[in-house]
Order: sequence, then structure tokens, then C-alpha cells
Amino acid sequence: MSKNFFKHLKVVTKHRFLVFKYSCKVGIPFLGLIHDLSKYSYKEFSISEKNYTGYQSPLLTERRNNGMFSECFVHHTNKNKHHFEYYIDYFGGDVILKIMPYKYNLEYVIDVISASKTYNGKKFNNNMPYEYFNSKNKKYLMHPASKEFVLVCLKKFSEDGFKHLKKKDTRKLYEDIKKRYSLTYKVPFYSINNKYDFIEITKPW
Repeated sequence: MSKNFFKHLKVVTKHRFLVFKYSCKVGIPFLGLIHDLSKYSYKEFSISEKNYTGYQSPLLTERRNNGMFSECFVHHTNKNKHHFEYYIDYFGGDVILKIMPYKYNLEYVIDVISASKTYNGKKFNNNMPYEYFNSKNKKYLMHPASKEFVLVCLKKFSEDGFKHLKKKDTRKLYEDIKKRYSLTYKVPFYSINNKYDFIEITKPW
């Protein structure tokens, strides 16, 4: 047990409490209750407590110390359906993106809001989750429909909190967005000369 054991435990528990609290507001209480239980597993907790900082995700520290590769992240996204990485496949040299199911897409929205509040504390305001996701989403291999749903929900939250994020509202929004897209999208993985371009990572960033 490291000196950060209880500090990290407190952060994880606070985050899960917020997710449950907000999940009840949007009509998915059970998903909020079981959210991120894998973070208490030895595989994830042992790595995260070692890389704990208190002001950002320990995965960032792990990546800096491990050539940008996070074993904890891989384990977590393979166990939790509210992460878009769970819906990524590889076939024939291409990356295949599948749309996230409604309830997990909504859970992801709550996850972003709760994480933002957890790490920003008293500085938190309702626009922060939208600003964060909007600044990062172009780099995410996320199905465009799932991405649009998250952006619209976070924008609504930034303007009116949970007022327009009731289950009937988000369900209709999700269905309206979904019917404009295909179930899956393909992202070519091969380079032009049909060979992989391997780039050695010497410095994380």
C-alpha cells in the first residue's frame, strides 16, 4: 500500500458518487451505481495509486512514465461499456467504429461532467465539461453519431444544467442523431504505400 492509497480511493469514490447522483437526474441510476467498479480492481487501482497526483487523471502520469502506453486504460476501456474505445474494432487493415448504445453514450456524458467537477473542485462551472470535450474530440476515434450526441448534451448542460437532459429528451436526441448515420464507420489504417509507418516514441510529450 503506497502513501497515495487513501487519496486515490477518495478521488475514485467521489467521482463515482457524482456519477451516481447525476445519473439519477438523467434516468440511468443503475448504470450510475455500477459505474467504474473496475477502478477498485487490483489491476487498475495499483497502477493508479502509484501515479496519483490529485489534480488530473493518474493515467496521464502512467503514460509519461511508460512510453505513452497505459495498461490501466486498456484494462478499463475493455471492461466498461461507457467508453467509446469499447466499440473500436480492427479488420482488414482498417479501424472500425461502432455507434455507442444510448444508455452508455449518456453514461459517458455524465462521466465527463463528473470527472470535470472532481478535478476542478470549487473552480468548476457548467461550461467546463463542454470546453474539455470540444478541445479533445477531434483526436478521438469515436463514432460521429456518438460524438455529436456527447457534444449536444454537454452544450445543453453548459446552458441549462440538467434541465434539458431528462431521459425523454436525451432519448429523442439520440434517435434523431442516430438515424442520420451508419451503424459503423471505417477509418483506413494502412499508409499509402500499404506499409505501416512505425514511429519510435522517445519522449511522451
